[in-house]
Amino acid sequence: MPRNPRYLLNRDGRYFARLTVPEHLRKVVGKREFREPLGPDRREALKLLHGAVAKIQHEIAQAERQIGVGQAQAVSVRYPLTPAQIAQSHYMQRLAFDDELRNDPRYAAVGIDDLLVSRYREAVAGRADDVELGALVGAQIERFRAAGNLDAEAGSPEWREIARAVCHAELESLARAVERDEGDFSGTPSSPIIRDTQPPENAPEPVSLKKLWADYIESRVQAGFMRDKGKRLRPVAESLRKFLKHDDARRVTKKDLLAWRDHLMKSLSAKTVNDIYLSGVRSLFAWATDNDRIPENVAANVKQPKPKKVYGRERGYTDPEARKVLKASRNYQPKADEFGRVRESDKMANMKRWVPIICAFTGARVSEITQLRKEDIRKADGQWVARITPDAGTVKAGGYRDVPLHPQIVDEGFLEFVKDAAIGPLFHNSTEPEKFQRAAVIVSNKLSDWLRESELTPTGLQPNHAWRHRLKTQCRELGISDRVVDAIQGHAGKTAGDNYGDVTLKTKIDAINKLPEYLLE
Repeated sequence: MPRNPRYLLNRDGRYFARLTVPEHLRKVVGKREFREPLGPDRREALKLLHGAVAKIQHEIAQAERQIGVGQAQAVSVRYPLTPAQIAQSHYMQRLAFDDELRNDPRYAAVGIDDLLVSRYREAVAGRADDVELGALVGAQIERFRAAGNLDAEAGSPEWREIARAVCHAELESLARAVERDEGDFSGTPSSPIIRDTQPPENAPEPVSLKKLWADYIESRVQAGFMRDKGKRLRPVAESLRKFLKHDDARRVTKKDLLAWRDHLMKSLSAKTVNDIYLSGVRSLFAWATDNDRIPENVAANVKQPKPKKVYGRERGYTDPEARKVLKASRNYQPKADEFGRVRESDKMANMKRWVPIICAFTGARVSEITQLRKEDIRKADGQWVARITPDAGTVKAGGYRDVPLHPQIVDEGFLEFVKDAAIGPLFHNSTEPEKFQRAAVIVSNKLSDWLRESELTPTGLQPNHAWRHRLKTQCRELGISDRVVDAIQGHAGKTAGDNYGDVTLKTKIDAINKLPEYLLE
């Protein structure tokens, strides 16, 4: 698989020539690397690359002379090129210079010197002596020497080989100029020394996708993200490696990722493919690029369009639907099997009994309620509240928040249930804090399954999320500020202004207490 040419850098769709400044020159130059912009078009960038690299290499050579580095180091072959590669580089520079000249109105007065063409042909044929070769291309060879591409002594066989190769480049560039004068810009070199030569490439060590993923996860965890240590996204990395059939991140191309996306679409929804798989890889490659682990983020623009969801009804429970769910929840009794044994755990039964009514009056995410612990229920400002905290599992908005418990929840006996419960999670059996989040999600999914199986949730309605929509609607009808409701539900502010000032617990208590009770008799 072809790699990017040496020194070519892609940053967010724009290309640059990039060379690292030797460490001993950084104080003089004032930077760690040189970058020369090449524009957004890859073909144009490749055409300009060699000229830009030569320019940067010349600046580095000038810096070496400035600090008085010895002659041997000043002309050291730090960026070696073969004669053919020098010829190709010179040819590309000539074409780029021709493009530049054609933007000058005086260019029309410039013609081709037939005598010069004849001299180049004689040189290519080997019939030019050292003096003639020096007169024809000696200056160009010295420019490549100053850039650290060669160290051949003038007049040596190696030097003559380079000189003849550069004469090839001059002839080919002049041939292109003649074609361009006739409006033909499609010409390609006929000389094998230029046509068949590949530009110099780095041969970097492979970058293991598996190792890259592990380092990325570690950095995110250290920064306070990914409390699950990347477990949720682990199938993403494994799926990509399995599809590619190799483990080298440097070899991954945009074409590879597009093919992977199309493969995923055969078994997954567009939302899952885009929001989990492609999003995860975009983040991974962005991190790897920012940390100089790979040269460019080939995943940056790889996305999967998602059809806009069409809703045929309200997104929240209606009054009758809400009462139906809460009645079923209030009266829930675990079923016995054919032998009279109850296989459902007490915590699972209690989850079906209490989570719906808590969601109805808080609009919290279901997994935030299923992760509640006994110690999260406390009294503050004269009212019982539930503290939703990352310590118990996860909180999408980041920090903890206190949510007042509506008087009807208390009247139904929730506090007695909490009092009798053991320390720790109220609705799942996990005893290890690092597993709380997963356990809370599992039981919330079981609640959703129960609601659907019991036909308590109409078609097209998300059984658990519908409470969030309903609470927002109720509060708007009661004239309660969206800012207050966002603070209760854990929604991030929509504007910078929303982050100013605090929604106090008293404000949230007043809002919750305005909500009417449900008639469940």
